[in-house]
Amino acid sequence: MEKLFKLKENGTTVKREIIAGITTFLAMAYILAVNPSYLGNIEGATPAAIFSATAISAAIATLCMAFFANYPVALASGMGLNAFFAFTVCGAMGYSYQVALTAVFIEGIIFMILSLFKFREALVNKIPENLKFGITAGIGLFITIIAMINAGIVVNNDATLVGLGNLASPQVVLAIVGLIIIGVLHHFKVTGDILIGIIATWVLGIISELCGWYVVNPEAGIYSLIPSFTSASFAAPVFCNFDFGFIGKHFLEFAVVTFTFLYTDIFDTVGTLIGVAEKADLLDKDGRLPKAGGALMADAVGTVVGACLGTSTVTSYVESSAGVSAGGRTGLTSVVTAILFLLSLVLSPIFLAIPSFATAPAMIFVGLLMLTSIKNVSFDGDVADTIGAFLAIVVMPFTYSIATGIMFGLISWVVLKILTGKAKDISAVMWISVALFVLYIITLVA
Repeated sequence: MEKLFKLKENGTTVKREIIAGITTFLAMAYILAVNPSYLGNIEGATPAAIFSATAISAAIATLCMAFFANYPVALASGMGLNAFFAFTVCGAMGYSYQVALTAVFIEGIIFMILSLFKFREALVNKIPENLKFGITAGIGLFITIIAMINAGIVVNNDATLVGLGNLASPQVVLAIVGLIIIGVLHHFKVTGDILIGIIATWVLGIISELCGWYVVNPEAGIYSLIPSFTSASFAAPVFCNFDFGFIGKHFLEFAVVTFTFLYTDIFDTVGTLIGVAEKADLLDKDGRLPKAGGALMADAVGTVVGACLGTSTVTSYVESSAGVSAGGRTGLTSVVTAILFLLSLVLSPIFLAIPSFATAPAMIFVGLLMLTSIKNVSFDGDVADTIGAFLAIVVMPFTYSIATGIMFGLISWVVLKILTGKAKDISAVMWISVALFVLYIITLVA
């Protein structure tokens, strides 16, 4: 174990890595419920098959991350990308499930090629340091607003876009109580504080259900918190369900779909790796990420495997920061998370009974820890560094997209470098990145 994962060198222990792996899994286990609900009703897919595909592809990709890079980063079908797959490509655009899977498969192949030629690795390492700190802080705000929405603390408001949720609802109250529990445990340096907070909030939810305060209403999306094994079932994923014939007949349309998957995944992954690595102290003294190539290849392999099994793009999860905050520092954390994804195939009722309001306190707390990177951002230096970092921080949560936050940060950085006579500071990778952003914007407005 020591030789494989270098635990002592990374200042961690087997116990700490196991706790971190469990914490990461619980923080991202919602994908096992969400992905089948998004993709399972598309013609040619079933919820049970999508569940299996999601769990198996997540396990394989996360194991690749563990052994290719020895990083505590977990992967699964990406939120946002699965919505684009289901509701835009197979919905509004009217393309078949097979065509969408083909686009994801081609995207994964392109990722492998980009990883082999180290373009994605260069992108991770060539982003200016100030922007890296800004991206980490922005991700902190991003996962905080996700968690608050999941808990019902933040809700839609037609007048102001967002508003305060119902403070009398059990979900909101228990999420706030869970955050307090984690804060107290963290103060007293209790090992596994975040994991304990998740489980404690879930247990309090079960008690609330038994007492009648938490009322189950499936039509309103409020499900029982008590595991039920009566509906447990397994269905094998559909393998290599592709339609390559569509490409020749509709090349331009197919290219736009593939590029959108490609663009979003590239910059979501880059942002996630930078954010998680910065909080785990994995960056070297020059701000570079060692073994970035292995990490990005794991992401590419995960996407290809996911497409072959019948699910949308597999990508690195920002929820991995929960495991990092719990002490995870090596690939052993990822191995534990991967094993739990495989166990979910037979123990899905337990994992799916854990509600989003129970994991929300953990993600809010992790958001706080990631936001502390803002203290490393220089706001009184080069104007390109300052505005670029600021836009990365604020655009992520306000547009609900890591990739969009990076786009605004990088484009503003490059434009300001040019206008202030410092174009020589712009690396080739940054020029290429901005060209990709411009191409993506064209596809959006065309």
